[in-house]
Amino acid sequence: MEYVTRIVIIGGGPGGYEAALVAAQLGAEVTVVDCDGLGGASVLTDCVPSKTLIATAEVMTTFDSSYEELGIIVADDTPPMEQAARVVGVDLGKVNRRVKRLALAQSHDITASVTRAGARVMRGRGRLEGMQALDGSRKVVVRAADGSEETLTADAVLIATGGHPRELPDARPDGERILNWTQVYDLDELPEELIVVGSGVTGAEFAGAYQALGSRVTLVSSRDRVLPGEDPDAAAVLEDVFRRRGMNVMSRSRAASAKRVGDRVEVTLADGRVITGSHCLMAVGAIPNTEGMGLEEAGVKLKDSGHIRTDRVSRTSAPGVYAAGDVTGVFALASVAAMQGRIAMYHFLGDAVTPLNLKTVSANVFTDPEIATVGYSQADVDAGKIDARVVKLPLLRNPRAKMQGIRDGFVKIFCRPGTEIVVGGVVVAPRASELIHPISIAVDNNLTVEQIANAFTVYPSLSGSIAEVARQLHTRKAGGEG
Repeated sequence: MEYVTRIVIIGGGPGGYEAALVAAQLGAEVTVVDCDGLGGASVLTDCVPSKTLIATAEVMTTFDSSYEELGIIVADDTPPMEQAARVVGVDLGKVNRRVKRLALAQSHDITASVTRAGARVMRGRGRLEGMQALDGSRKVVVRAADGSEETLTADAVLIATGGHPRELPDARPDGERILNWTQVYDLDELPEELIVVGSGVTGAEFAGAYQALGSRVTLVSSRDRVLPGEDPDAAAVLEDVFRRRGMNVMSRSRAASAKRVGDRVEVTLADGRVITGSHCLMAVGAIPNTEGMGLEEAGVKLKDSGHIRTDRVSRTSAPGVYAAGDVTGVFALASVAAMQGRIAMYHFLGDAVTPLNLKTVSANVFTDPEIATVGYSQADVDAGKIDARVVKLPLLRNPRAKMQGIRDGFVKIFCRPGTEIVVGGVVVAPRASELIHPISIAVDNNLTVEQIANAFTVYPSLSGSIAEVARQLHTRKAGGEG
């Protein structure tokens, strides 16, 4: 009888389900242990829901900011004295019902794909039991919701359990007025005054979305600008857009506590100031789901933050145990989680594998405008990690942008001074997530700015600005920023 390799995957998010598909296709016997539904937080409470909400907000923003300039006339019953009143509104309950429906549908599709590939899906919570056996196998105990347990034997285990919202001790979410990002989809009515605590990617995305939907938003940032981890030019554009649209952006303001006072929320800052709103969204980071899983007892080393230590092929310190996704703290992106999971299976099952290269990862902030990045960053150049030339071209000069009423944004490309190989880029624009792809291809394949410049672009198009920046980098042999 031919021996079949047994794989147990704990966690059904992008890292887990993509690994399951690969392992099943390579002939392994695969079991996926998951407690919430395949797709994980990415599909059920994070990426898919938030981007669905943002899609509605995007339509609102486009309409509000462009219809007059584009010559669109909206006839309504607003009295003449109130002509400045908003003519487009939103039914948040209906929006959120759509959000949940789409998330569940995506989860069901993923479950069907994984099952069709031949993997078994178990509902429950998994934990490692003890050290590796003499035959190299591992034990995984699965605890179901009713308390019953089943022990699985695996030749390799992948931990892909993700993370959960971090909470401040004096700002516990109640699911009604003080919320984390998993709870906002239970709202039936638009928050009149929303305080968003945290100006990272999650905070900025929700702040921009609710501002567009019609809430009065206050964004509380402990740093000196929004999106402190992003390109500074991009962050400056977004903060300017936020303020111009009426958002109250409070920089260098750390939240100490949040409490309900009747149907209001009071947020107290570290310096003693108090701000109030109808609702508060806490977006202060995430904590990896590593507790109670028997990891350290099984020989898996953790970082001080609780994340699992992994190498570039997703191995942990324990033989036969791999990890992928947010639980590793490598890069909180669904695409990276999926790649880590696939790499883990390729590696263990003996297939050709390319180690994870974070300098080819493209990422996007789904604000309006979007911010997309790939490769080396401005911070890397400024810190001397890489010698690169840079040109930045505002979208204001782009003919298609003029036609569409787009005022904010730019294209920035980094290239090596001698070879002119593209090593990074930033796009700030509507649908920047789509526009970054040609730069991603260039970074991944070591293309030069001349090659980018010589490729045909449609006229007029926003992508024309990518070719134009490449042309400027090719013709400007001396450095400098455009």
